[in-house]
Order: sequence, then C-alpha cells, then structure tokens
Amino acid sequence: MLKKALALITAVTILGATFVGCSKKDEGTSKKYVIATDATFAPFEYEKDGKYIGIDMELLDAISKSENFQYELKPMNFKGIIPGMTSNQIDAAIAAMSITDERKKSLDFSDPYFDAGISIVVKADNDKIKSADDLKGKIFAVKKGTAGSKFAEDNKDKYGATIRYFDDSPSMFQEVINGNADVTFEDYPVIAYKISTDSTPTLKVVGDRLTKDQYGFAVVKGKNKELLDKFNAGLKKLKENGEYDKILAKYIKK
Repeated sequence: MLKKALALITAVTILGATFVGCSKKDEGTSKKYVIATDATFAPFEYEKDGKYIGIDMELLDAISKSENFQYELKPMNFKGIIPGMTSNQIDAAIAAMSITDERKKSLDFSDPYFDAGISIVVKADNDKIKSADDLKGKIFAVKKGTAGSKFAEDNKDKYGATIRYFDDSPSMFQEVINGNADVTFEDYPVIAYKISTDSTPTLKVVGDRLTKDQYGFAVVKGKNKELLDKFNAGLKKLKENGEYDKILAKYIKK
C-alpha cells in the first residue's frame, strides 16, 4: 500500500511539474504587448479605410515580424499615452514621440528612428509672420503634450504670447486656418506631409526649424527591456537591409 501511495504521489508530482512547465513555456511564447499610438499624426500614424497606416505602423509591423513578438495596437490621444504607460495600462508606445530629458524621467527610449524638428506654421496667406522674430504678442495654437506645446510654453513669456490648447492636430490646424490663432508649431515631417497632400494648401511653413528632435520607441522606465532590445535589434536590421528607407520613401518625398 505504501509503495502504491508513494508511486501515486510521485506520478502526480511529475505530472504537475509537467503542466507547470508547459504553462510557463506557453506564457513566454504567447506574450503580447499593448502598444499605444496617436491615431491622427500623419504620415507617422493615421487611419485610412478602417486601417491604421503610416511610418510608425509599418516600422512596428516589420520589426515585430523580424524579432518575433506580438502586439495589440491601442490608438489614443497623444496626451493620454504617457499617463497610460506610467499607470501600467500600456507596455510601450510608438507615436512620433520626441526623445526629451523630461520624458526620460519616466520612460526609456529606443535608439532614435527619425530626425525631426519643430517648425512654425501659419495660414497660407499670412505674410506678416516670416520667422521667430515675428512671434511677439501672437496667439499660439498647440496640441497638448507635444514638443510644439512645450516650445510654446517655454517661450510664452519671451514672446508675450497667448496659448490655446487642443486635443488633436486637425483642431489645432483649423484654429489657425480660421484666423482664431496666428501660429502653431508642428513637427516638420508632419506638416510637410499635410501641405503636400492638400489639393489647395491652407497652411505654410515659415522660417527655420526651431528645434532638432529625434523620435524614439518608448517603454516605461525600468520595464520591458526585452521589448526595447528587440525594437533596437529590428530597427538595425531594417536599416541594414534597406527596408527602413523604403518605408520612409512611401510617405516622405525628398
């Protein structure tokens, strides 16, 4: 009886260990990351015909296939991305996010994947604002939480400006087009793409770029290092095999 009992216990123990091992293995191979993006930021991410496309979307898709990881895309307003990450609702973000010292306090960034910069944007028929020297006393329209918003806030007193905030780029642009704001600040590739695709441009870029920003893929500081490493490895491969340049060329004409 004792031998049978011991044999039974041993068998159960081995079987249990086998199930636990399978469980851990399955968990590791099926891990899916929740990755946020800003759905209204062409040419990097935007919706067309019910699908999210753009530079960031294609880079993420290509890198995930190269480095063998799954992800669930979570489109949202840009201003909610960092709070969502720091509250552990989101694992990572790819949203044409500028790498800044302030953001580095709560996020870890990948190697830069795009060189950008902030430009001054005015209504197409505005001939009074030609450079940063003409910003004094003007009304700024900005999108919350962006590099353009930070520039406006940092320079508000310098220019004696008034700032009006918006949740998305289309509303921000429309404020300038309607004449309710004098100027907005937008990442150069984004505004250049918009102007190039408008049949009759209603906005224009003036002056030199105000900043030199770089975009990065982001994770919460100290977390998901394995995902960050995979992104860097995949990005390097895309640049080496020419796929990176092909993706950019689809959206940005040199």
